[in-house]
Amino acid sequence: MGFGVFFLLFGVLLYFDRVLLAFGNILFVSGLPFITGLWNTFRFFFQRQKVKGSSFFLAGILLILLRWPAVGMLCESYGCFILFKSTLPLVSEFLSNVPVLGLIFTFPRFSMVLKKFSERGSLV
Repeated sequence: MGFGVFFLLFGVLLYFDRVLLAFGNILFVSGLPFITGLWNTFRFFFQRQKVKGSSFFLAGILLILLRWPAVGMLCESYGCFILFKSTLPLVSEFLSNVPVLGLIFTFPRFSMVLKKFSERGSLV
């Protein structure tokens, strides 16, 4: 899974290289069940409330494999946002307690957005 993330980031840095993005997606998706287990991975992606995010994520992978890397990465990014938007308040709370990153969270505009974000539980 780590190599998958590496190849995805490297593929984006090299202006959406199709081969690196496709290889990174294949490694990431095949490595995820090794970490969380096959049944837990299946349950996570196919929950009723996460079907929209899962479909965008998997459609993005398919678009990358069909040689549309920029559109595929946009679909994947939106799918990841939808899949993990319930955990974003927890992540923002954790990052605000990190010594150097915590200073960024004290900026007025950023703190207003985060306050709204944590009250609702999501940006949307």
